[in-house]
Amino acid sequence: MNKSTYTKDYQEIISRLKQARIRLGFSQQEVAEKLSKPQSYVSKIESGERRLDIVEIKNIASIDKKSISFFIK
Repeated sequence: MNKSTYTKDYQEIISRLKQARIRLGFSQQEVAEKLSKPQSYVSKIESGERRLDIVEIKNIASIDKKSISFFIK
């Protein structure tokens, strides 16, 4: 049985979030600080170990000043 965190759609969302972080020139630590989370939070998201809910995606998208729809296509 496939876990939903490993679906193609979910992986694309995570990829877009990671690409935005890199494009902005932020380390995982810097993003984590902006979210008031530990660096491991961002690492686990990017590696697929931690699943995001819509509110968390919204919070991460706000760092890039983008709407959620930019990441969820």
